[in-house]
Amino acid sequence: MRYFIELSYKGTNYHGWQYQPNAISVQELINKAMSTVFRVNIDILGAGRTDSGVHAEQMYAHVDLENEFNEEEVLYKLNALLPKDIVIHAVLKVEDEAHARFDAVSRSYEYRIYRGRNPFLTETTYQLINKKLNIDKMNEAAEILLTYTNFQCFSRSNSDVKTYNCAITNAEWIESGEFLIFHISADRFLRNMVRAVVGTLIKVGEDKISIEDFKKIIESKNRSNAGPSAPAHGLFLTKVEYPKTIFINE
Repeated sequence: MRYFIELSYKGTNYHGWQYQPNAISVQELINKAMSTVFRVNIDILGAGRTDSGVHAEQMYAHVDLENEFNEEEVLYKLNALLPKDIVIHAVLKVEDEAHARFDAVSRSYEYRIYRGRNPFLTETTYQLINKKLNIDKMNEAAEILLTYTNFQCFSRSNSDVKTYNCAITNAEWIESGEFLIFHISADRFLRNMVRAVVGTLIKVGEDKISIEDFKKIIESKNRSNAGPSAPAHGLFLTKVEYPKTIFINE
């Protein structure tokens, strides 16, 4: 039977989600914990991959398990084995063909900027000091993203993808006190895309890139024309959505 695992993690101590032979990843630690609990070799598959240092408030992965189990007991055991910066929230029964990556219909990210210094937020926000930003102009540029589909200019170079097309449904900056948070949702994202978008929008906010230049950057399909990638530690995967029909209600 196939199950979806809902989880969260703070990515500071990990080299991203995906297993790597010479570095610690979130996927590796969950595989080890689940293999210990279920006493079989388990290899979960995630909804996507997050880069080194990136966080996830909501991530899903799927796994096939042969035997029935008590979810409350399994959650307790898994979270006892995992480090405190990785938490499993639920193990949900789904249709046999359900796929954590391919069945996701929407993904949402937040990029969190703190304007000033805060020693308690150094690992979870990008702290900008004495940098004035034109938020209205940044939102004007962000809205333009919804009118395009090809985002090769924001993709990591030499990415092995079949298409650079993404359907962005929301992109906006929201101010809350000293926080400046970028919200973006789409059906899919390219490698490094959100951080590249944020880095470029910051340049727009600094009046170093005009709105027309922003459009030209997208149309150029050239990563070297866009701004630098914003640091990984300010980025959060916040929501992954699926069709309700894939979940089995018990």
